[in-house]
Amino acid sequence: MSSTTPLLSGSEYASVSAFRGTDSITAHGTDDGSIEALLKSEDDFSFSEEGMFRSEQMSLIEICTPQEQAKELCYQLGNFGKLQFIPKTVKPGENNAAKLQFTDEIRAMDNLLRQYDFFKELLKEYNIQVISDSNDSYMFDSFYIPKASEIETFVGSANDYEAKFIDIQSSLDVLKTRYSTLLEEKLAIENLSILFKTDLTEHDDNEVTGMTITDRATTSKSKNFITGTVPRSKMAVLEKLCWRLTRGNLYLTNLEITEKKLPSGSNNELVDKNCFVLFVYGEVILQKCMKVIESLDGNIVNLPVSYINQQSLCQTLTQDLKEITQLINTSTAMIQQDLDLISMELNSWKSTITKEYQVYKALQGWSMNQSTATTQAWIPSSVLHEISKDQHTIITVLDFDKKTPPTYHRTNKFTQAFQDICDCYGIAKYREINAGLPTIVTFPFMFAIMFGDLGHGILLFLVAILLVLNEKKIGRMNRDEIFDMAFSGRYILLLMGLFSCFTGFIYNDVFSKTLTLFKSGWSWENGIALSTGTTYAAGLDYNWHGTENGLLFSNSLKMKLSILMGFIHMTYSFMFSLINYINEKSMIDIVGNFIPGLVFMQAIFGYLSICIVYKWSVDWVKDNKPAPGLLNMLINMFLSPGNIEAELYPHQSKVQIILLLLALICVPCLLLIKPIHFKITHKEVENSLENPHSNEEEKEEGGHGETFGDVFIHQVIHTIEFCLNCVSHTASYLRLWALSLAHAQLSEVLWTMTLNIGLQAGKQGTSIAAVFMLFLLFGMWFVLTVLVLVVMEGTSAMLHSLRLHWVESMSKFFVGEGLPYEPFTFN
Repeated sequence: MSSTTPLLSGSEYASVSAFRGTDSITAHGTDDGSIEALLKSEDDFSFSEEGMFRSEQMSLIEICTPQEQAKELCYQLGNFGKLQFIPKTVKPGENNAAKLQFTDEIRAMDNLLRQYDFFKELLKEYNIQVISDSNDSYMFDSFYIPKASEIETFVGSANDYEAKFIDIQSSLDVLKTRYSTLLEEKLAIENLSILFKTDLTEHDDNEVTGMTITDRATTSKSKNFITGTVPRSKMAVLEKLCWRLTRGNLYLTNLEITEKKLPSGSNNELVDKNCFVLFVYGEVILQKCMKVIESLDGNIVNLPVSYINQQSLCQTLTQDLKEITQLINTSTAMIQQDLDLISMELNSWKSTITKEYQVYKALQGWSMNQSTATTQAWIPSSVLHEISKDQHTIITVLDFDKKTPPTYHRTNKFTQAFQDICDCYGIAKYREINAGLPTIVTFPFMFAIMFGDLGHGILLFLVAILLVLNEKKIGRMNRDEIFDMAFSGRYILLLMGLFSCFTGFIYNDVFSKTLTLFKSGWSWENGIALSTGTTYAAGLDYNWHGTENGLLFSNSLKMKLSILMGFIHMTYSFMFSLINYINEKSMIDIVGNFIPGLVFMQAIFGYLSICIVYKWSVDWVKDNKPAPGLLNMLINMFLSPGNIEAELYPHQSKVQIILLLLALICVPCLLLIKPIHFKITHKEVENSLENPHSNEEEKEEGGHGETFGDVFIHQVIHTIEFCLNCVSHTASYLRLWALSLAHAQLSEVLWTMTLNIGLQAGKQGTSIAAVFMLFLLFGMWFVLTVLVLVVMEGTSAMLHSLRLHWVESMSKFFVGEGLPYEPFTFN
């Protein structure tokens, strides 16, 4: 097989190695043995499905190639990046030794990757930047396939570097520990030497303490004082323990070491320390005090009594510290020299070994014999024609009636985040309607209904547009988990900000204030609101702001809008189930599930939505009638059919009785149509003993082995769940109104408690104090607006919008239970 000819003709990988030949790709069940017999040319199609409305069609292919060329072929398929290999299955009793193939190679590659991670940590520890542009940049080339001798070179080089680094690092640890010990001893002696002055040590009695000082260096049996260091935070504990241990027969004094922090404890954490002198009587008490000092992470320092000996010891310690410092610098320079070389090659090494590791892991799933290597893989049918032909490799298209293809939705940087939202709930079934496509619009719009404020929407939009405009620069940065979530969802934030600006404009709400863009429909005369005969052009009239009944009006409006939005959202989601049934050619699901369910939903909640719109369209003041309550109307529709307290429209009672009868008829239809159809079309075995293996045979033939009881119980659960969910899910959309109310009220309270106080103070006078207070209150208002109203309230609204999609919308059509498409790729 040549490695210099194109593998993927007419594709973005046109320069990758290729198959050559004329008769290598065969289609299962075709006569001419070519893949063109299975796939039509693009000219035969009026359109090409993009794999967004529903998952792409997948093809199952079998690849057979000579064993010695399997690795090279696997590299080419990794560059292609569109095949999902199907691991081989070992049947019971079959030789399981084949599973262990390439184990040694995989173990070696895994160890190499571990070593490279170790090198990367060392580079980070010594502040050495990894160079992306390596001198051996050809290793980044997609065409590069390392030879066995090169892999052995990588292994040997990595082992040598690792052994050298570990040896030097262990030596450095010993040297640094020794350096810290000597430094601590030197600082302690320098600070304690002031307590042992020459004129006080000429006699046996110390005038300061009134105690006899004995030198521990010369008198081994009569030690009456201890010198050392202890963490400053534990000095008080040491004093109390020693006082109790000696019953007050001690003299303890300490001095702070201010020159430098010193390591302490098992983790060598740098802490402030004190040096101390402890005089006690008795060898036993002395030993007990030493144990107490050691338990408090203290260190004993052997301090000579003679001032001359102290100075001599300090000089010796200073010289030792210089020698250790020189050794540490030499060892560090050796490591840095090697790390500088590694930094230029590490990326290329890791890229090469990672590919090699992926290839061997993939080859473990291949079936190998003495001469050939065979595997099966899923590939999108739309790219099946991009695989060229090779005289040594045979690719056969298989039927997959008994296998479930993976679900593959084409995405880009804009749609990927919305698709991830739906995939977190579950992977769609193969060829099922993609829930991620409508989510692009509905998710940010549901958020905006709850977050509707023009000012807050602009702030959110500005943050999102900064992330979008600088996405290449930010994409190369090291990001923490929280910032990476915001960056990955930058286009979601962008649309949420835009839609929030729109709903804020409709609500006429800007930081809890209103805009006066159009002529109002109301005027004030002597404290009475009078209609001007015109209608506010777009959105909520600004004259409602601040009125006594303004909150009641906006609540009623937003609550009804929430019901309408929920009805629209659930209805179009339920329509997707019809498309799924049509795609599966399941007429019984259309007749037994979709039609009764649609009639039930529209007869109750569709009717309520129409009544809401009709009530808005009638001028009840002009007709001199009280506006009827729709909630009582809906309750009486079930509790007292035909009884109308306040008529909304003519013949209302007859219409409601008909709709109620339709809804009641749909319940037994949902419950019985599908089980009765199953009973008629499936012949049950009268005596299971005559054919005990019937269920197993049915499963092997691709059936589910369902019985009438299974279908009936499933349909009972579906009917109860659907009817109850129609009520609960519709009520669940009232969260749109509740969160919108909470957001508006919290914004108004924040304005009143902060910025409004400064503005009112400014009206009373223009003193410097008033200006300064206004400046501080503005800063407080802005910070709280961003943190509380934009971040916290925005997160809450986003989670509620997510719930409305996962539960209320996707439960109407989403089947799930799909397998994710995970192609073998080097990207």
